[in-house]
Amino acid sequence: MDRVALRGLKARGHHGVFPKEREEGQTFIVDLVLGLDTRPAAADDDLAKTVHYGIVAEEVVDVVQGEPVDLIETLAERIAQQCLSHAGVQEVEVVVHKPDAPITVPFDDVTITITRSRR
Repeated sequence: MDRVALRGLKARGHHGVFPKEREEGQTFIVDLVLGLDTRPAAADDDLAKTVHYGIVAEEVVDVVQGEPVDLIETLAERIAQQCLSHAGVQEVEVVVHKPDAPITVPFDDVTITITRSRR
């Protein structure tokens, strides 16, 4: 299976369990690795036979900016399902970063990584 990766998609969302997170929002960063067979697209040099990563990027940003959820696990699942809605995508790895998570000690990042497939 071939891989198309999008790294560092940024969007502001209002996800979290605390009222301040819901009210003020924060930046979330998403990394994706889409698994698909790119041979048909390469053979015919045809965008319609692969995944349009520009559209996927816009859809992921829409999910992050959309309906708030408590958990980044839920957000990652919603993103994965959106990616799998594209016919050619057989598998997706989603990493959601929450670099401004409300943690009381110094830290660089909080992430959740999930892998989902059609199988």
